[in-house]
Amino acid sequence: MPRSKEQFEEMRKATREKIHSSAMRLFVHQGYGSTNVQDIADTAGISIGLLYRHYKTKEELFNELVAYAVEGLKRNITFFNESDHPPKKLITQFVNEVYSDLSHGEELANLLILINQSLLAGADTTSKQYKEIFQVNARLLDSTAQLIRKGQQCGEFRSGDAQEMAVFFYASIQGLAEMKVLFKNNFTVPSPSVITSFLFKERE
Repeated sequence: MPRSKEQFEEMRKATREKIHSSAMRLFVHQGYGSTNVQDIADTAGISIGLLYRHYKTKEELFNELVAYAVEGLKRNITFFNESDHPPKKLITQFVNEVYSDLSHGEELANLLILINQSLLAGADTTSKQYKEIFQVNARLLDSTAQLIRKGQQCGEFRSGDAQEMAVFFYASIQGLAEMKVLFKNNFTVPSPSVITSFLFKERE
């Protein structure tokens, strides 16, 4: 029987997911410059011709992965800005998700490293994507700092410069992502309570 339109779409989606997963892993472990299209096709278990049906160049694929990661950052901004929940609950939920993602897979770690690669590995600083990444990162820091200030005002968070605390918070998560990729199965993700220990006041 000939395949239906829905079946073709499912196959197309599955192929793109294989390409994304393989490319992301190779870009992170080998670097963008050392990864070629044939490497990605081989790792994904598809022909190079099939890969080219989805992406004309390696750069196009890399940019799509970075755009996907940036959308995740935007969702975090919305989560922090638009929720009515107390600051401590929001940060706790966010950290629990980060802990779960880092504990059970590499996607989050790879995405965070991929964003840094796009900024550090000879990227075009005048490009629209480069500027967007910087703007989104700045907005995320500001949103988190604002949330920390609210937490300080209601007595849930430790005192200190909220902007500096936000920077430290994301630097810690970025560092954990890099250690996850470096040490692989020998790496144990610190518990959420350790990740937030600098931020939350201890119960009296």
